[in-house]
Formats: sequence, C-alpha cells, structure tokens
Amino acid sequence: MHILDAIDEQLIERLLVEHHFFWLDVVEPSDEQLTWMAERFGWHPLAVEDTREFRQRPKLDRYGDHMLLVFYGAEPVAEGHRALDVPDEETARRKLVEVHLLVSGDWVVTVRRDWCGAIDDLRTRMRAEREPESESFVVYRILDALTDTFFPLLEAIDDTIDALEDAIILDATDQQLQGIFKLKRALGALRRVVTPQRDLAQRAIEDINDLPGLDVGTRDWFRDVYDHLIRVSDLVDSYRDLLTGLMDVYLSTTSNRMNEVMKQLTLVSTIFLPVTALTGFFGMNFGWLVRHIDSFWTFALFGVGGAAVAAVGLFVWFKRARFLD
Repeated sequence: MHILDAIDEQLIERLLVEHHFFWLDVVEPSDEQLTWMAERFGWHPLAVEDTREFRQRPKLDRYGDHMLLVFYGAEPVAEGHRALDVPDEETARRKLVEVHLLVSGDWVVTVRRDWCGAIDDLRTRMRAEREPESESFVVYRILDALTDTFFPLLEAIDDTIDALEDAIILDATDQQLQGIFKLKRALGALRRVVTPQRDLAQRAIEDINDLPGLDVGTRDWFRDVYDHLIRVSDLVDSYRDLLTGLMDVYLSTTSNRMNEVMKQLTLVSTIFLPVTALTGFFGMNFGWLVRHIDSFWTFALFGVGGAAVAAVGLFVWFKRARFLD
C-alpha cells in the first residue's frame, strides 16, 4: 500500500504497471496535472469535467471500472472559538471541505482545493501502520475521516445555541435575533450538503463494493459511515428545531417585557386621570369655586388636596387588587 501526497509520474507509472494499489492525495492540481492524470488513469471525460469544477452537490457517478464520488467534510473549529461567535451562512459554507474521490480497483485519487486536517492526519496514521489494508477499506477510512469532521462543528453550534438561549432569557436584544437567523441559515447550508450525502452513502455501499478489484468484505464498515451521516443529519434537523423554539422564547420574552412596560404606563396614566379631571373641573369656571378660592389654603384644600386624595385612593385600590405586585 503506497500513499502519495504529490504527483510523482515515474513512481505512479511503476505502481500502475505492477498493479500495486495506492492512494494519491492532490491539493489544488493544475490543469496540466489533471490532464495527465485523466489520460494515465483513463478517467471518463465527464469525470474529468466534474473534477475541474468544485462547489458541487454530493454525488456518485459510475464509469465502467472506476467511479467519481463527491464527498464533503468540515474544517475544525478554531481554538479561540467562543460560544457566542455565531457563524453565518457564508462562514458555514467556507468551513465545508469538498473532496473528489476517484476510485478503482488499482488506485484511489482524492482531489481537493482546501486544506483538510482530517485527510492529512489520516495519511500520517496510515503511513505509520504496518498492517496492509484492503483497497475498499482505504476508501472507507477516507469517507469516515471526512464524516467525523462534522461533529466538532455541530458541537460548537450546539454551544452557541445554549449560550444564545441563556442570553435571551437574561436580556433579549435585536443582536440575538440576528444571531438566530444567522444560525438557521448556517444550518441550512450544512443541510444542503449533509442530506444528499446521507442518501448517497446508502447507495455507495453497494456501488463501491461492486467495482472490479475491490473486495466485498468492508460492507459493514461502509454502513458505519452511513450511520454517522444519519446522526449528523438528525443533529442538523434537531438544531433547526431548537432555533425555531429559541425564536419563540425570544418573542415571548420581548412580549412579556412590553407587557410590563404597558402595565407601568397604564398605572401612571390612571393615577394622573383624576388630576386631569380636577384641573378640567376647575377650568369650567364654576362661580362658587371662583368666588371661594381666594387664598393659598383654599387652593391647597380644593386643588392639591383633591388630587392627592384621588391619587392615594387609586394607589390603595391598586394594592388591594394586586395590580402593583
């Protein structure tokens, strides 16, 4: 089993002639390199065209004795990530790593444009292992490594949702509502990749094992990849449901806050209602009031005293009716 991380034409030629199975991992290959590999490996023209174009949906295309498998993984979460660092849709899309796998009974070629720590670590581990592995088991390990990269990203999203929920209960703000919408769009971007990839994995179990030169003893291992993708898909859907519930919490919190404000304003306006009535009463120019309010004490008794008695009476009534609790 040979593992190559660069195109060595002489070594590849020797391995092909001797029918030694190998894994070639290529990052950002040039057009000339892609053309050479297509001619030497005998790739189908449609497979070559798809390999040149990235940002495709997960898919599996069979071309005789080889196949093209478009599979996604995710970049690791940054070490300085905080729970309230809400990823948006574009950030989630950038975190996705698109890998094109071309598989046959003699070789596996992975083509990608982005750095992927899971693939690099897998190459290092496989080089250190002494036990030779079957051809299809190598394909399984690549797919399994890419699938497992989704779990740290989803765990970070879970922490963000919990932090948003705590912050909303303490003090709901418009920034938190924007964070909810950003998270929903980010999960939507993940869902557009994970859901078809989950459905693809079920079909890939049979198609990969049917390739000439690959053993059929790893079918159970590929089912493990399918199970992991089901878990990832379920987590994405459950987090979207959590965000819907979180939006309801936000709306309830802001509604309760508005109700409290309206309650206070209503109490204030009710207290000032008799004062307004008394001033209006004085303003109606009743002759008796005009003739008898001729000193400060009469003004305090009929004017200020009447307003104070009405305010105190309303306050006592509100307390007994528990409007002020």
